[in-house]
Amino acid sequence: MSKLYKTYRIRSYVNASHAMRWENGTGEKHNHTWELICEIGINDEKMIIFNDIDKVIDGVTSYFSGKFLNDLPEFEDKNPSLENLTEILFKLFEAPLHEINASLIKLEVGESPTRFYAITSSLFFGEKQ
Repeated sequence: MSKLYKTYRIRSYVNASHAMRWENGTGEKHNHTWELICEIGINDEKMIIFNDIDKVIDGVTSYFSGKFLNDLPEFEDKNPSLENLTEILFKLFEAPLHEINASLIKLEVGESPTRFYAITSSLFFGEKQ
């Protein structure tokens, strides 16, 4: 019999702008409604209240909401790309989710309906941290 992995899937949105940095200068500033899909695993058999998950997600995403990503310290030495934003968000979600006895299994961030970048934790594959 296969082992069951129980997860929650939460979708949220952040409105923020950025301008890509290229070798020959910075591109044009433009807005996105970034779509986040968080797949969250339970660290034991206890149910997690959706409001607790929402508080964690809102606590992280509110920092980016309405901001020009280029101006944030997280992007001082990094291009404010979809890939880098996804990595930063993944790291920011980890500790507060752990506090509510959950783990971020997968994070997908989209800058448009057709362009997403995803990071999957090794926990998804049954590996210990």
